[in-house]
Amino acid sequence: MKQENSKYIRWFDSLRLEDIDRVGGKNASIGELTQAFRKEGIRVPYGFAVTVEAYQEFVRRNGIGALLEDRTKLQMIGQKVREAFLSGGLPDSISKEILRAYRDLGRMRNGRLDVAVRSSATAEDLPNASFAGQQDSFLNIDGERALLDSVVRCFASLFNDRAISYRDTRGFDHRKISLSVGVQEMVRSDLSVSGVMFTLDPESGFPDVVVINSTYGLGESLVKGAVNPDEFVVFKKTLHSGLRPILKREVGSKERSLVYDPIRKSGLIEVGVGPEDRRKLSLSDEEVLNLAKAGVLVESHFSRRREKQTPMDIEWAKDGLSGMMYLVQARPETVHSQRRGNRAGGETRYMIEEVGPVLARGKSVGVSIKTGLARVIESVDDLQDLRSSEVLVTTKTDPDWEPVLKRAVAVVTDRGGRTCHAAIVSRELGIPAVVGTGDGTRKIKTGEWVTVSTAEGEEGVVYQGVARFRTETLSAVSGFPLKTRVMLNLGRSDQAFQHSLLPNDGVGLARMEFMISSGVGVHPMALVHFDRVKDSETRKKIEELTEGFDKKEEYYIQTLSEQIGTMAAAFFPKPVILRMSDFKSNEYSGLLGGKEFEVHEENPMIGFRGAFRYSHPAFSEGFRLECEAIKRVRLEMGLENLRIMVPFVRTVEDSKNAILELEKNGLRRGESGLEIWMMCEIPSNVILAREFLEHYDGFSIGSNDLTQLLLGVDRDSEILSSLFDEQDPAVRLMIRSVIGAAISAGKPIGICGQAPSDRPEFAAFLVREGITSISLSPDSVLRTLPILERVERGDSI
Repeated sequence: MKQENSKYIRWFDSLRLEDIDRVGGKNASIGELTQAFRKEGIRVPYGFAVTVEAYQEFVRRNGIGALLEDRTKLQMIGQKVREAFLSGGLPDSISKEILRAYRDLGRMRNGRLDVAVRSSATAEDLPNASFAGQQDSFLNIDGERALLDSVVRCFASLFNDRAISYRDTRGFDHRKISLSVGVQEMVRSDLSVSGVMFTLDPESGFPDVVVINSTYGLGESLVKGAVNPDEFVVFKKTLHSGLRPILKREVGSKERSLVYDPIRKSGLIEVGVGPEDRRKLSLSDEEVLNLAKAGVLVESHFSRRREKQTPMDIEWAKDGLSGMMYLVQARPETVHSQRRGNRAGGETRYMIEEVGPVLARGKSVGVSIKTGLARVIESVDDLQDLRSSEVLVTTKTDPDWEPVLKRAVAVVTDRGGRTCHAAIVSRELGIPAVVGTGDGTRKIKTGEWVTVSTAEGEEGVVYQGVARFRTETLSAVSGFPLKTRVMLNLGRSDQAFQHSLLPNDGVGLARMEFMISSGVGVHPMALVHFDRVKDSETRKKIEELTEGFDKKEEYYIQTLSEQIGTMAAAFFPKPVILRMSDFKSNEYSGLLGGKEFEVHEENPMIGFRGAFRYSHPAFSEGFRLECEAIKRVRLEMGLENLRIMVPFVRTVEDSKNAILELEKNGLRRGESGLEIWMMCEIPSNVILAREFLEHYDGFSIGSNDLTQLLLGVDRDSEILSSLFDEQDPAVRLMIRSVIGAAISAGKPIGICGQAPSDRPEFAAFLVREGITSISLSPDSVLRTLPILERVERGDSI
């Protein structure tokens, strides 16, 4: 059946991006999606656009144009303008064409008449302004009268208070903006799931991932922040046939779902979600990967069409009747895509130093720290109470709140994910937000001083009182080609995307034990031998963590592989050197179930740790889980830039056993390019460096343990702290010796201890000795780079 276009109606398959002036940004993008991806198997709900000419004719016929002349008074008379729209009548010439197209759409759908009616302004979904939620859209509109009424309500929403305020703030002339309306077949996601995906990380701007949020029911509840959704992260660069680079699967609480009203013909209601569905992920791995592939295709297409890299913000929905996945709309991302030049240069980094008690935790939006008096807003009627530079604390925000959000210094919500309205607007305003806290409105009191920190990774934190923090403005690097590679020391994968934007040559030390303690939380042997865990409270916690996994071991492998994979993806294809677990027995004992599997040691610093532990019967089954996680990262995710490093190797025999244990678990040196490094941190490693290096691809000096063992000083002893010095002549002699041995053997050697980060003169000493790489803490990179440059130039420091 052929659909006819007219002055007032344009079907989606006849539209392209160039039609924005005629059908607005949203409809032009939907038309582009419809035309471009029909052959790719990507489904877009079909429909038509009511053109800008229809809106303009409506304004002319109803004498509304005169009200729009004085833009300075428009905000004061917004209500009067809206009333003029709502009391006006659609000219017959327009309503007849709308209804003819609506009937044609119903015939194509075997009589189904439920549609989405979406506003599409000519200044909307632009690369430099999202206008997210500024005009109204209506879902499950069923029937001719309801459709025509919704079209007029869309027209009127061009002049609601939030849209007027948004345009005023960004300098758009109200008189030059018109509105089109999209009429699109409904995807029955009320019977399934829906969500939003970004083709970059929306917080750091890291460009190589797709971030997907998902919830049950229609997507409006997610966009408006009414639910805490599931979140998935997929790495783009290895997203091809046979590889499955899912870096994150996080279950959201998904308390409620937006569905069709079973009583009213047109309408929606919120219903509760059962506990079993809330606890499980709403998408399968296959669905996540397919969505991510579609997102990458959309980004690639829009980038070609716009002749520049264009990260996308895409809404998607799964039809519960057909089981088919649809892309509902797509718009350019508007925050990070506008940044130009060196990502590190000119940006401000925030480092928290001293804090009060934690009041609330949630998802972090933005990367900054702000303090202010809290203002708890329970309803829209209380919004006038919000004062300039206060912290807005509320259940969720709504697009109507946009005019007053500009007063807030930070935002805290009980509900919502990283793609909800509060998150999108906070990014555009450049203020931090902590969303999805669950109980922020209960824990935070109006009038108390709070600090909102979104600078500590994916988790945002609200602290009581005024925290002490410092800032550092990142200046662009000189571009001098350093011979010495500058790498990073990292432990938390949730900060990896942000840190990857620093000047670096990769990660010299990725601390697995940090990932285990903060991400996994359970002793591996407690999962392998759950029957040996006797404490009932511990068993309960482990059961909760591992719910939904076929085997308890799989929880450990998947969670750890996601943490490691995120780190490797953030720096891909640069090398990421992962140190295998180096917990001491007292630290392992602190994990859930750990007390059942660890012995008490008087001096765990030189006890059951490192390489010796890996092949020992008391731990080898747990070590196997580490190896499985690493194999998954390298083989399933395709992140072959991951290297591994064995810590605390006491003897050459110990070294051989560790290599054999790795091989037994499928990690063979040289296979698929796998490099295995060794920590050089025991005096025996230096004395027998040549013998140790025969078994490894490189050394990384652990100056902390090396200094401790060489000087006989407990590095954790406060009373001996004045004796602990990496610059002691004996330590320098050992380091000089092992650098020379590695150079003679033709093997790379780096250092991953703390000394180069804290002491520039020590970093200079290492460069002069010919070290291959220096691994630094992220906050010391920019101040250390000029020192290394001066040393390599032969200048004094």
